[in-house]
Amino acid sequence: MAITLLRVDERLIHGQVTVGWGGRLRPTVYVVVDDELVASDWECELMALGAPPGVEVEFLSVDAARLRVEEWSGSQARVVVLTRDLDHMIRLARGRLLEGEEVNLGGLHHAPGRVEALPYLFLTDKDRELIGELEAQGVQVSARDLPTSPRASVKDILR
Repeated sequence: MAITLLRVDERLIHGQVTVGWGGRLRPTVYVVVDDELVASDWECELMALGAPPGVEVEFLSVDAARLRVEEWSGSQARVVVLTRDLDHMIRLARGRLLEGEEVNLGGLHHAPGRVEALPYLFLTDKDRELIGELEAQGVQVSARDLPTSPRASVKDILR
């Protein structure tokens, strides 16, 4: 099945991802792509505690993850790839590496400089630019907090 979900969610591994999405997609591997997090063993260990038993968790830098995308795409594993922000996701996608894939925007919450696009999605002007850049890389961008929620298109997100 390969990559079953590419998701931007600042909380990374948490209940909405493991129960909501995980219950539907049944991943065998969660891959967290985050340059800062990967540098902290104890934070990775703590984050991995949120994954269900029997599900593998990997923490990779963007550069390391870029080397694995083709492997995941052809794998029998069911891989969920998570980034905490759009910057990490676009860096993963550049060079049309994720062309034809869909990126789910699922949890960017209120913070200074962010404006509400959806109840669970608050964006900066830079985030809006990065969404456009993802689309230019051949990536379909949509938003859903849970798999049972209606999918919001880029038009819905950026209006």
